[in-house]
Parts: sequence; C-alpha cells; structure tokens
Amino acid sequence: MIIDQPAPVRDALFAAGIRAERRLGQHFLFDLNICRKIARLAGPLNGKLVIEVGPGPGGLTRALLEAGASVIAVERDERFAPILTELAAGAAGRLTVVYGDALRIDERTLAEPSHAGARIVANLPFNVGTALLLKWLTGPFRPEAMTLMFQKEVAARIVAPPGGAEYGRLSVIAQALCHASIQLEVPARAFTPPPKVQSAVVGFSSRSPRLEDSLIDALKEVTRAAFGQRRKMLRSALRPVGGQALCATAGIDPDARAQTVTVRGYLDLARAWLELGPTPPPR
Repeated sequence: MIIDQPAPVRDALFAAGIRAERRLGQHFLFDLNICRKIARLAGPLNGKLVIEVGPGPGGLTRALLEAGASVIAVERDERFAPILTELAAGAAGRLTVVYGDALRIDERTLAEPSHAGARIVANLPFNVGTALLLKWLTGPFRPEAMTLMFQKEVAARIVAPPGGAEYGRLSVIAQALCHASIQLEVPARAFTPPPKVQSAVVGFSSRSPRLEDSLIDALKEVTRAAFGQRRKMLRSALRPVGGQALCATAGIDPDARAQTVTVRGYLDLARAWLELGPTPPPR
C-alpha cells in the first residue's frame, strides 16, 4: 500500500519545477483527506480496476491505491512522468500510467480482456470535463460507475431538473443513461492554484438495461437540435429532425420550449425520430 501524506506530493511537484498549465485546465489537489473522501465515494475499491484521467502529481492516485484499487492513469502531460514513475514503482504492480489524450483513447483497450466492472474516478481537467463525460456516457466503453469532479456549475447542469436555465442537453443525456447525484462540494482553496470557481464531485451509476445504441444516437441528435435553439418552440427548433411531425409522433406539445420537456419526453422524441425513418442527422 502507498500511504503518503500530501506534503511529499507537493514537494515532488515543486522539486520538478512543474507549474499548472492553464491551457490544460490543471488545478492540483494535494489534500489527501479530500482525495480519500473521493475514493470512498467511489465505493469499495479493493481489487477493482479504476481508470483515472489527469492524475497530475498523483494525489488522488495515492488515495485510490490506498483503497486497494488497481489504477490505470491516463495523463496527457508528460512532465509528470518522473513523479508517476516513482509512484508506480512502489505500487506493487497496481499502477499503470498511459500517456496520451483521454479524448482519443479507447478505454476498452486499457481494460482488456474485459472492461466489465471497471470504474472511472477522476478530478477532471476543467477544459475537457464535459466532452469526456459525453464520451463515456454515449460511447462503446461502459464503466460500471463513475465518480468525477467538475466545476460546480457543470455538476449542477448534470443533475438539473426540467424547467430551469441549468437544464440542458447534458442533463438529458446524463439522466437518461445514469443515476447521477452531487456527492461532495470542494472549495476553490483546496486546489493549487485555486480556480475562480467551486468544484463538485458527481457520482454516476448506470441505468439497467442500457439504452440501445441506436436510441442513444437518436437522443444525441434530438437534444442537439432542441437545445441548439432553446428559446424557440420545439416545432421550430426540431425542424432539422422532423419538427411538427416528430412532436406529433412522440406526443409532445410542439409549442413547448426545450427546457420544459422531461427526460422521458426526449426519449419519446428519440424513439419517434427512429420510427419516422432514416432522416440524415444535420452535420
């Protein structure tokens, strides 16, 4: 087990002369107490495979290893290689570091021979958090569960109910595919350098049975059209994917606005889009 205090992580970072890169959305979390809380929120991890994106100097990585997980850490910034290599050397084979862009990596190749039961736990870089979430929600890799830290405003959008300004495409897709809840709020002062916003940890557990891939693709197209022009009535906003006819088939009020339609309503619209025929999605 690796059970280091946060000071060595901070010291290793500064000794290497590494500073946070704003262009990569980096904010380092040194507080091992918070890292341990995040690991606990991910559930029992002993013997579990965990994929962590953006480990940086390895604060959360240490907590995951301490909890007994086998960790595959995906890091884009190779400046952290000496720190992570040293961490892996003391992890008894339970830490593998992969250098690359998480948006481009196929997680199925990381979790071979079977990714069943794999989890994702990460303090996500601010600038790619939403894109990564949509990739994991709708892509071919299907983690058992996810415990992810976002900007607090993004977390609020993920769990938002219909009717408000925060409810949008991300809300619908996340809630259609997962049970999602905010589990922990983290103040800006916990990070180095402190961001201008608060953060929050969101837990995701997959709904069963999972939606068919064709329905997920249809949901993506319908929500893209609806929320792309959210101030318009649905009959106008949805015109590229069927408009009035689509609403009629789904039993949805064509005069409604995008933010008032429930997740179930969007699933009905997606099914109606498939029923009406192979209308090419807008590009």
